[in-house]
Amino acid sequence: MGKAFQSQSRGHELSQQQQDFYPDVRARARTIAKCGGINQALVSGMLPEILDLTLSEAMVLGLLRQGVRKYLAIFGHGSTDLAEVLRVYEEEGVTRTYNFRNEVAMAHAATALRWQYGEIAAVVTSIGPGALQAMAGSLAAASNGLGVYHIYGDETTFGEGYNMQQVPKDEQGIFGNITALMGRSYVLHTPQALREALRRGSVCVHHPYRAGPFYLLAPINVQPMVARFNISAMPEKPELPIVAPSQASPYAEAAKLISQASKVVIKAGGGARGTDDAIRRLAQAAGAVVVLSPGSTGVLRDDDPRNMHVGGSKGSISGNFAMSEADLLISVGSRSVCQADCSGIGYPRVQQVINVNGDVANALHYNRTVPLTGDIRAVVDRLVDALEALSEGNEAKAEWLQACARKKGEWLDYRSQRYAARDMVDRVWKVDVLTQPAAIKMVCDFAKHIDAAKFFDAGDVQANGFQIVEDDTSGDTYTETGASFMGFAASALLASGIAETPRYSIAFSGDGSFMMNPQVLIDAVEHGVKGMLVIFDNRRMAAISSLQHAQYGIDFKTNDSVEVDYVAMAGSVKGVLAVHGGTTAETLLDALDRAHAHPGLSVVHVPVFSGDNALSGLGAWGSWNVGSWVGDVQEKWMKQSL
Repeated sequence: MGKAFQSQSRGHELSQQQQDFYPDVRARARTIAKCGGINQALVSGMLPEILDLTLSEAMVLGLLRQGVRKYLAIFGHGSTDLAEVLRVYEEEGVTRTYNFRNEVAMAHAATALRWQYGEIAAVVTSIGPGALQAMAGSLAAASNGLGVYHIYGDETTFGEGYNMQQVPKDEQGIFGNITALMGRSYVLHTPQALREALRRGSVCVHHPYRAGPFYLLAPINVQPMVARFNISAMPEKPELPIVAPSQASPYAEAAKLISQASKVVIKAGGGARGTDDAIRRLAQAAGAVVVLSPGSTGVLRDDDPRNMHVGGSKGSISGNFAMSEADLLISVGSRSVCQADCSGIGYPRVQQVINVNGDVANALHYNRTVPLTGDIRAVVDRLVDALEALSEGNEAKAEWLQACARKKGEWLDYRSQRYAARDMVDRVWKVDVLTQPAAIKMVCDFAKHIDAAKFFDAGDVQANGFQIVEDDTSGDTYTETGASFMGFAASALLASGIAETPRYSIAFSGDGSFMMNPQVLIDAVEHGVKGMLVIFDNRRMAAISSLQHAQYGIDFKTNDSVEVDYVAMAGSVKGVLAVHGGTTAETLLDALDRAHAHPGLSVVHVPVFSGDNALSGLGAWGSWNVGSWVGDVQEKWMKQSL
């Protein structure tokens, strides 16, 4: 009996068949490590193609075929068999498993690992509450189009009665049904179903335009079942060709519409991230300005005269001006969510839409659309060629660019005034403290100075953040506006302790968002994170307070009276450096320097102002179909034909 399974064999819990092959688990893992990977081991013949395996080991081998080597796990009674396989494979250097303390934070870490570093991991939980928590966290991956595997324990297929922590209902496959509502899901009712499950999973997590989480439900009693598998038949990561419309006619039609329009706006959605060069070429060829989504900052350099900054329900003076005045919209990689297009009324003068998107449904979101479905770069290259072939001047476009430039100037002046008015007496702190925009701007400038990535948490910090950041390239800022999940930013720092080539990152979090996942302090030390968490503390849910004030003139139940010493809390975790950011620009900058010098995770606590002073925030510039605004927005929407 191999060392890996001595604890099980002592309890005489293994069948004779399992006892016969379990000593080979370590030998297989060692072979894969020696050959440099599973595919090399198969090609060399040192690892047979057809093997008798437990479902648990077959899952690990099948996911290795897709390049999944990292597992983020909170093990329970619903995942002990998989845990034992992962233990052996880690000891032999084939896989790595990272243990966590909260399933939501763990799911966020896996999402950030894919988003920031492009690495696909598998999230592992037990059955029941843990699986539900991980699934809740996976909403961020689903909303932002990020492929991650989730492996959950599930009720047994033996039918012996209710399993502890299953959904107590007399129906089959409840967890599979629940996860299928969030994304794509497969219940491994028999071991032999694994090949098909991984085929579907590979298409989902590696989808080029609309990736998302894939859920493998592994019933507790099926995980240790032995079956025969053909490992070489397990699907690999798909390498899909770049696609774009092959006919010339849609490009010619789109180019003609652009040449005839006088006020062209490009809306760069989250899908445009990483296509910076393509967006720049398109804007130049189309005589257009570019309005960003919160998730696409950096697609155009901040100081580019065509960059109108963010637009939408929060938006900016310049971004929302461009949206409201444009007569032609080029939508690129956008889902056109409510906050991006002001709940459907953000383009009141647009007569035609050209939509560049790999997803057909998103490409056809608006009426009067020329859909150019496919890879953004491939489509833009041909569209730019078609525009340059027309070589038609349009003086109205020059006037449009000048008008937008004036509005951008207004926006920059507006922000500068608020950065300058940075000290205000707060009703909670009873002293002069920094305003949130001023404090966020200082930390953003510091991040740019040290070349750090920025993660923004949900709430007022996030809303101010995407109006403030001055990025020059994609990937400098990650703001999870897809689900706006409180606690995401702090959790995302954990990815830097898992990634092959980590980048120093700073999480911008409000006090409320931080308290959603404070256990990340422990996980960060455990996994060697080097990064910074800045807590902007106004002792309230300021984003909702301000919304209540804007709609009803008074806030309600969005704050509490409990004082929390966040420096003492964070400092109680050995390995974390916690410092006070103070109440002035000088003390904050000094704290940032000290925090950055720390070789692990540092936490900076910054008291910030919250109140009715107009200079304490950056305002909202669009429409949103919520609260007291519903009647007005929906009446305008009914009159729109776009």
